[in-house]
Amino acid sequence: MTLSPIARPVPVPARAVRRRAATPSDDGDRGALSAPDWRRPAVRWGMGGTHVLLLVLLVVVGLGPMLLLAKYAVTPTQDILRTPMAVFPHGIAWENLERAWNDVQVSRYFMNTVWLALGSWAVQLVVATTGGYALSVLRPRYGRVVQALVLSTMFVPAVVLLVPLYLTILDPPLLGRSLVDSFWAVWLPAGASAFNVLLVQRFFDNLPREVFEAARVDGAGPYRLFWSVVLPMSKPILGVVSVFAVIAAWKDFLWPLLVLKDPAIQPLSVRLPAIEASTELGVFLAALAISTVLPVAMFLVFQRLFLRGAGLGGAVKG
Repeated sequence: MTLSPIARPVPVPARAVRRRAATPSDDGDRGALSAPDWRRPAVRWGMGGTHVLLLVLLVVVGLGPMLLLAKYAVTPTQDILRTPMAVFPHGIAWENLERAWNDVQVSRYFMNTVWLALGSWAVQLVVATTGGYALSVLRPRYGRVVQALVLSTMFVPAVVLLVPLYLTILDPPLLGRSLVDSFWAVWLPAGASAFNVLLVQRFFDNLPREVFEAARVDGAGPYRLFWSVVLPMSKPILGVVSVFAVIAAWKDFLWPLLVLKDPAIQPLSVRLPAIEASTELGVFLAALAISTVLPVAMFLVFQRLFLRGAGLGGAVKG
């Protein structure tokens, strides 16, 4: 019986290696156009022009309204009516912002909106984190029943809940006094957000259980585990819930209109439509521009945290 000789590797010519390296692999050539297509001048210039056109359209659609509002905020009313697309034909009217802030009392309504947004944010964050922690980490025996009940509330239209919720705020149990014309009438209902609870629970489900077990072995109780372990690991989802809560409170119109009847405590979303008929156009547009500053600035500051948390991924290494 003869043994077959050990197979030796066949040397590959350098030219074949270069040719193989220049050929796109199957993993990297999954687009509609292959690498040879991109090397054709007609395809390259055509697709490049299409990309530039789409980018310009996105910029115009996304930034155009905000830039136009910023321009109108410092444009005299007569120029807005006569030549709306002209670039400051008779100068810049900075006094529009000053009149909107002081004369129209946008400063008061702006601070009302800030307080409403901060209170709604705090209540939603407390309810969402504690509810998600109880359903995901503590996992009581009745957790699935509670989760099903919370999920079922998302199928009830919000309009159906307006009347019973208003009657509850009008005569809340155990308090003995109405909450109408108080910020609590907006803050407390804002916490009942099933979406936020399920969103935070989903994020907590992806956190490593080994860290929780190690904390319990070290003697951490439920409160210490929540405050010192779970919350520090949940910054992305806390940023997402914060952005959702603040923007929702900032633009809410119907519920503050129902429960905040005193104009002195109404937010911008309620007062701006009320003063539109009696306010000069340029000053009114300046007030609208002021009302959009905080949501836009907040998204620009937290956009990285928001986009990172949108994937609901979380892990701890080490």
